[in-house]
Amino acid sequence: MTSVTPPGRARRTYTVVVFVVLASLDNVAIGLVPPLYDPIGEALDVPEGVVAAVTAVTYLVTAVAAVAWAYAGDRFRRRPLLVVGTLLWAAGTFGSGYAGSFAVFVVAQVVGAVGLGAVGSVGFSVVSDLISPRRRGLVMSFFGLSQGVGTLAGTLVGGLLGAGDWQRPFRVVAVVGVVAALAYLVTYDIRRGENEPELKQLYEQGGEYEGRISAGDLPGILARRTNVWLIMQGLTAQVTFGSLVWLPRLFQSRAEEQGFETHTAVAIGATFATLFQLGGVLSIIGGLVGDRMQRRVPGGRALVAAVGVLGGIPFYVVLFFVPMHVDVAPDAGSGAVTGAVLRSVFTEPTVTLSLLAAVIGLALTSANSPNWFALIADVNPPEHRGTVYSLGNLVNSVGRAAGNALVGVVFSGLARSLPPPLNYATGLALFQIFFVPTGIMYLKAAKTSPADAHAVQEHLAEARR
Repeated sequence: MTSVTPPGRARRTYTVVVFVVLASLDNVAIGLVPPLYDPIGEALDVPEGVVAAVTAVTYLVTAVAAVAWAYAGDRFRRRPLLVVGTLLWAAGTFGSGYAGSFAVFVVAQVVGAVGLGAVGSVGFSVVSDLISPRRRGLVMSFFGLSQGVGTLAGTLVGGLLGAGDWQRPFRVVAVVGVVAALAYLVTYDIRRGENEPELKQLYEQGGEYEGRISAGDLPGILARRTNVWLIMQGLTAQVTFGSLVWLPRLFQSRAEEQGFETHTAVAIGATFATLFQLGGVLSIIGGLVGDRMQRRVPGGRALVAAVGVLGGIPFYVVLFFVPMHVDVAPDAGSGAVTGAVLRSVFTEPTVTLSLLAAVIGLALTSANSPNWFALIADVNPPEHRGTVYSLGNLVNSVGRAAGNALVGVVFSGLARSLPPPLNYATGLALFQIFFVPTGIMYLKAAKTSPADAHAVQEHLAEARR
C-alpha cells in the first residue's frame, strides 16, 4: 500500500467553510416563501393558505428526494452529487422568481425541492467524515447553525427584498446558488471514515475503508434502537418547529393591528421574526455541552437534547403572548423598519421581554440540532450516516409539513372566537405540547446510544484488520 498525502490545513478549512455556507444557502431558499405568503397569494390569485400548502409539499419533496440522494452518496462519490443538486435547486429558485402563474410557481418550487434534498443529506455525510468523534457536537453545531442562519436569512431577505416585489429575492438567491456550486469544484474530496480513530492506522498506511451501503443493510439500520428514537423524535419535534414558520405572520398581524398597511406589516413581521430567532446562535453552546457530557456520561448528548427541548417550552409561550409596539412611519422603507424594530428593543419593555424569552427558548431548543447530528454519527458507521440522516430528515419533514399545514387550520378555527393576533398566539402555544414526547424519546436514546456507539467502534476496528 502507498501512503496518501492528506490535504493541507487551508484546503481542509476551505472545504468545511464551503459545506457550512452551502448548508446555509439551501435553507435561505427554503425560508424565502413563508414571509411572502400574502403577496405571493395576491399576485398569483390564490389564498394565503394555498401558498402555505405549497411550502408543506416542498418540504416533503425535499425529504423524499434526500433519501435517494443520500443512498447514492453512501455508495458513490459525493462531490458530483452535491454540484448537481445545488444547480438544480438554484434553477428551481430562479424559476420561482419569474413565475407568472401559480402552476409555474408550483413546478419551480418542486424542481428546487428535489435539488435541495442533496445538499443536506449528502453534505451531512461529508461533514461527519471531516471531524473526529471528540469534536462532533461543536462542529455539527456550526453545520446546524448554518441551516438556522440560512432560514433566518431567507425570512429576512424574503420579507425585506420581497416587500415591494415578491419575485426579487428568488432571483438574487438563485444567482448566489450558482456561484456556490462552482465553489464545490475545488473542495477536498474527503474519504469515508477518514477521521475515525479506529481507521487512522489504515489510512496512514495508504489503505481505504471499503464500507458501502447496500439494500440489505436497511433492516439492520432500522433495528438499531437509537436510530429509531433519533428518527421518530423528529415527527413530534418538527410539528412544533413547522408551526413556527408562521411566526412572521403573528408579528405581521400585530403590526396590522396597529394600523400599518400590508407591505409595511410584512417587513415589520419579517424583521421581528428574524431578530427573535437569534438565540439559535447559542446552539454552539449546546454542541460544546453535548461533547463534554458525552465524555463524562454515557448517553450525555441525548440528555442535553432532552433538557433543552423540554426547558424551552415556557419561554416560547411567553414570546407568543407578550404584546409589542413599534413606532415607524406608515410609508417607511425596509431600512427604516429595521431601525425602528431595533430601537424598540431598548425603548419598549414588552419587546425587550419578548426578545429575552426568545433568546432563552431558542438557546435551549437549539441544543437539539448539533446533538442529533452527532448522535447519528456516533451510532452509525460512515457508510450509513447519510442514509440515516435522510430517513430522519424525511420524518422531520412529515412533522414539519404537518405542523405548517395544521397550525393554519387551527388559526382559522380559533379566529371564530379569537381575533388576530390572539388566534395566532394561541395556536402557536398549543403546538408546543408536541415537544413533550420529543424530550421523552431523547431520554430513551440516552439509554440505548452507549451500546450502539460501542458496536460501531468494534465494526470499524474489525474493518481495519
